[in-house]
Amino acid sequence: MNIIYEKSLGKNIRKIRMEKKLSQEQISAQLQIKGCDITRSAYAKIEVGQRHIYADEIKALKEILDISYDELFI
Repeated sequence: MNIIYEKSLGKNIRKIRMEKKLSQEQISAQLQIKGCDITRSAYAKIEVGQRHIYADEIKALKEILDISYDELFI
C-alpha cells in the first residue's frame, strides 16, 4: 500500500478518535473485543502510518467510532 495514503488514513483515524475523546488503549481494547488481535502499540503505529491496517480492523474501527466508510477514508 502507498505510504502516503497510509499516513493520511492514520492521521484521519487519530483525528476522529480524539474527537470522540477515546484513548488508544480504549480503541485497542474494543478492537480486541471485536476479534482483532492488536495491541495499543500496534494501533499507535496505524495512526502514524507505520503499520498496515487490515480489512477486519477497518470494519471494526468503523463500528467502534460510529462513522461511515466515507468519513474514515476522507
